[in-house]
Amino acid sequence: MTLDTVKHAGETPDVAQPWAELGLKRDEYERIREILGRRPTGAELAMYSVMWSEHCSYKSSKVHLKQFGEKVPENDAMLVGIGENAGVVDVGQGYAVTFKVESHNHPSYIEPYQGAATGVGGIVRDILAMGARPVAVVDPLRFGAADHPDTKRVLPGVVAGIGGYGNCLGLPNIGGEVVFDSCYQGNPLVNAGCIGVMKHEDIHLAKASGPGNKVILYGARTGGDGIGGVSVLASETFDDTKPTKRPAVQVGDPFQEKLLIECTLEIFREDLVAGIQDLGGAGLSCATSELASAGTGGMRVELDTVPLRDSSLSPEEILMSESQERMCAIVEPGKVGRFLEICEKWDVIATVIGEVTDGERLEIFWHGEQIVDVPPRTVAHEGPVYHRPFERPEWQDALQADDAGRLPRPGTSAELREQVLKLVAHPNQASKSWITDQYDRFVQGNTVLAQPEDSGMIRIDEETNLGVAMATDGNGRYAKLDPYAGAQLALAESYRNVAASGAKPLAISNCLNFGSPEDPAVMWQFAEATRGLADGCLALGTPVTGGNVSLYNQTGDVAIHPTPVVAVLGVIDDVNRRTPIAFAQEGQLLYLLGDTREEFGGSAWSEVVHNHLGGLPPAVDLDREKLLGEILIAASRDGMIDAAHDLSDGGLIQAVVESCLRGGHGARLIVPEALDAFTFLFSESAGRAVVSVPRSEELRFTDMCGARGLPATRIGVVDGDEIDVQGEFAIALGELREAHEATIPGLLV
Repeated sequence: MTLDTVKHAGETPDVAQPWAELGLKRDEYERIREILGRRPTGAELAMYSVMWSEHCSYKSSKVHLKQFGEKVPENDAMLVGIGENAGVVDVGQGYAVTFKVESHNHPSYIEPYQGAATGVGGIVRDILAMGARPVAVVDPLRFGAADHPDTKRVLPGVVAGIGGYGNCLGLPNIGGEVVFDSCYQGNPLVNAGCIGVMKHEDIHLAKASGPGNKVILYGARTGGDGIGGVSVLASETFDDTKPTKRPAVQVGDPFQEKLLIECTLEIFREDLVAGIQDLGGAGLSCATSELASAGTGGMRVELDTVPLRDSSLSPEEILMSESQERMCAIVEPGKVGRFLEICEKWDVIATVIGEVTDGERLEIFWHGEQIVDVPPRTVAHEGPVYHRPFERPEWQDALQADDAGRLPRPGTSAELREQVLKLVAHPNQASKSWITDQYDRFVQGNTVLAQPEDSGMIRIDEETNLGVAMATDGNGRYAKLDPYAGAQLALAESYRNVAASGAKPLAISNCLNFGSPEDPAVMWQFAEATRGLADGCLALGTPVTGGNVSLYNQTGDVAIHPTPVVAVLGVIDDVNRRTPIAFAQEGQLLYLLGDTREEFGGSAWSEVVHNHLGGLPPAVDLDREKLLGEILIAASRDGMIDAAHDLSDGGLIQAVVESCLRGGHGARLIVPEALDAFTFLFSESAGRAVVSVPRSEELRFTDMCGARGLPATRIGVVDGDEIDVQGEFAIALGELREAHEATIPGLLV
């Protein structure tokens, strides 16, 4: 086969090319020809196809995502925002924290272990590329029905991949969620987040500037695994008639990544790079085009110098490969020698593959023949922009009219007791310790809170005890009922979780998981959710620092519930003042903060007892969420509370059960006069938390709540070895523990 050079492409305009097989639309292919003034070479076609994929270009979502840059709240903490590998915020004392959440959904369904493992590896390199040391990871997960046979294949593989990769890196896994729903049966959601810490002066950006500076590829050799990878897998729906694309899933090597991390951090310490980019989705196509596009000139690359694991790879395959554990650095000529020395010390392969030029083109050569000559911005940043049609689906009104409040309620105390046990034993409310115990949550010794706490928390300075907290949340059932409110409820819950632990929320990242953008109903869900999230962030003062969009999460014409996952990062000046969820002291008073209403749409109760989804989700009051957060933070800081737990899925009873089991103490609960026992226990009204207050602090705490206008209702006391809802029923902690902890092992072991 004759090598398809730039010259040859210009001389043979009518050669048929496999643009459709590479995922391009006809008008996109014609646009490429228009940009180049000729047909693309095979290598150019490969680059455009992966970089213009949905996963890399955000072509269907960017018109809505721009709201995150337009509706920016005032926030002095923001140091680096949207557009870089990850956002960066100032947390005080000269420290900066970078964090981000991304998806690895489709690869994790095809090959659960490697799909999940390389999801962790990829997000860690994003954080590393900002100049930070990765210090913790989180993993929000969604699977199909817990009792479905395929869940037994996917879930253990995903969990093993996350644990295997993260544990080998020595990174504690401090948070996330696990949710089961049949809508995720063919499209599990494997979202991965990472937190990194650095000093302000250590921030690095992805740009290639300075003509004559060298382009160095370092890390693992490039192989045939991951060709097309996530850039292709995540850009179309699954279809049983198509091949599984198993070879497109990347293969990870956490030990190589650990060497890469330490090598890169030493390179940063010696100030040896002018720009840096990790190789993730779209591999070298992405790294070279994005670095050149963000710089001030062009770039020339000698592709045949790339170290390979497979010598038979074609230039197109090398450019498309998403082999893991690779980075690309821009280095001044005088610093190349020292850069290579450090790489050799860490046993990391490093190769000069090109240099920055004073031109405006990305030029790639293969054994002396030019195979790529493109304007880099057209590859990296000027891809297609789709204004997809969107329309509120016809079925939305009927879904919202099917009010969960009309469902049959328990008629006796015995029935109420039975439904509590059924709730806490349901896979979504049951203990996830079988999963989280496979992750090392305390490696490095700086974890102060981890699952099943409201948020994970890491100490980042051992002298001052400065720390950061992170929570991720998202309720697809709420978002199905109302995408705008559902996105705000996800934001509010994550915000509340961080505040409940005593940390001040600063900023957010997100991972927006939806079905096919070619479906107007799905695009309406996406448009509403992004609008809701942008409005919510503006109201709470938490800017969006970056994130990820995952579309085409559907099998055939069946889409997942719209699932915007929101990660909130907060700061706490002394981790010793953190607030856990455990009721650990007998005699302490229990207070319910916030208003409880009859709100059961999308609730855990409606799902567990009636297998029902309908009505409206709980109302959102962001001013109340902000006030509640301020009260929780102040109470934690000033020693007024010893425990706090936000109220969300499952309502008050779920939170009380978790806090009692965590602390090993029971509780006596009194139903407030204004509520019936059912609403008191199961309502999922937002903007609420339950706290335990030492008797010596009761007056100070209630005075603070009263002065600030936050309802605070005394509902009981920490006491005994059972949960006693007075006048209704009592359940021993032993019976609750058995119901709560036996479910997941029973389904998966």
